[in-house]
Amino acid sequence: MSTLVIGIVVGVVGLGIGVFASVAVFTKKIQTKSLNIVKEAEDKAEIVKKEKILAAKEELLKMKTEHDKQIQERNNKMSQAENKIKEQQRSISQKLEDLQKKNTEFVTAKDNLARQSERLAARQQEVEKAFRQSVERLEQIAGMSAEQAKSQMMETLIDEARSEASGKIMDIVEEAKLTANQQAKKIIIQSIQRTAAEVAIENTVSVFNLENEEVKGRIIGREGRNIRTLESLTGVEIIIDDSPDAILLSCFDPVRREVARLSLHKLVTDGRIHPARIEEVVAKTKKQLEQEVIEIGKKTCIDLGIVNLHPELIRMVGKMKYRSSYGQNLLQHSREVANLCATMASELGLNAKIAKRAGLLHDIGKVPDNEPELPHAILGMKLAEKCKEKPEVCNAIGAHHDEAEMTSLYAPIVQVCDAISGARPGARREVVEAYINRLNKLEELAMSYNGVMKTYAIQAGRELRVIVAADKITDQEATQLSFDLSRKIQTEMVFPGMIKVTVIRETRAVNFAK
Repeated sequence: MSTLVIGIVVGVVGLGIGVFASVAVFTKKIQTKSLNIVKEAEDKAEIVKKEKILAAKEELLKMKTEHDKQIQERNNKMSQAENKIKEQQRSISQKLEDLQKKNTEFVTAKDNLARQSERLAARQQEVEKAFRQSVERLEQIAGMSAEQAKSQMMETLIDEARSEASGKIMDIVEEAKLTANQQAKKIIIQSIQRTAAEVAIENTVSVFNLENEEVKGRIIGREGRNIRTLESLTGVEIIIDDSPDAILLSCFDPVRREVARLSLHKLVTDGRIHPARIEEVVAKTKKQLEQEVIEIGKKTCIDLGIVNLHPELIRMVGKMKYRSSYGQNLLQHSREVANLCATMASELGLNAKIAKRAGLLHDIGKVPDNEPELPHAILGMKLAEKCKEKPEVCNAIGAHHDEAEMTSLYAPIVQVCDAISGARPGARREVVEAYINRLNKLEELAMSYNGVMKTYAIQAGRELRVIVAADKITDQEATQLSFDLSRKIQTEMVFPGMIKVTVIRETRAVNFAK
């Protein structure tokens, strides 16, 4: 038992000694490792310290270099400025010396000039004394005073000058006439050559193309009621013959032809063709055409560069497209006159814009809403005055046919350009204008009777259709109106062949179911 205890004690003691020895060895290793780590850290710290010191030295050297460079630049600038100041000082000193020298020279010249003036005054007195003595001697020799001799000489010189001037004036006038004629011809020729224009005679027939022949029957309608309605509403004669896929619209008034053409196009496109629909389409087409007239007027003004034109004048300019002057389209004629006027005014040194404005508006008296008994030039002038146009423009419009006195240079320019435009070969045809005037007169005669609503001259003036109000004229009065109108046409107008007068009286009963 004691042996066992001793053995245990010895074992425990040995174990303790082993553990102590292990701990001592481990502690020594840790100390060694710690020393190594500390040494490595110290070495690294030394290296970092050296690197930082080296970087700081480099940075300091760099800053010193830049500082030295800036100081050098500043010194250079100061040296340049100092040199410049010295140069300016030298220049100022030189200028002061020059100024003092010139001042001395000026004083010397002034003294010399004073001495010369004194000598000149003395010399002048001597000359005047000698001149008086010479004059007295001449008066004694001539037997007249100097004033008398002077007057006689002046009269002689004046007579000679008048005679010579009279001859010169005649030569200048003749030369001016020749030069003026040549210059005027040159300006007119240049204006004509620079203004190109198409020349085309307006006709009285429009062709309406159809997709097929079946449409013709629908346009005619049952017992011809569709075509009769369309003719009575538009005043256009619709000719349906053997022409393939086409019908003719005949009327002297381009506005009516255009209304009929647009209405037919809408009806054929829509497919519904009957009297009620025709009335609706024709009414809408007339409103549409009125709007189109305004757009044409605006576009014309934009094309010509004319601004601030009164809306009423713009509408009249648009209406010119559907009017003709001796067969020449009125809008085309007015545009051409406007361009000619602008060119000619520029050549003469006048305001081209005013001339162009007067040229465009010179024939607005041909397209009024009503037809007063006034020449178209005077009527156009009154319309322009009403729309607050400039006096030069108004006078040019009223005087372009010598119906008003010309008060500015723009009036003869418009007159000449109007004649140039109308004189182009093929531009006008007197027969067409006479024909249109005859048809207008025919319709005006019919409208002079009470109860007449609409009148249309159709078939090239061989038939006059008169539509009367059913509540104002009876059937018997319609017959009498036809007779009276035919007699009046026969006595007041000259026309070839025969004119058929047709009076149409239609009664309509209209009610609404609500």
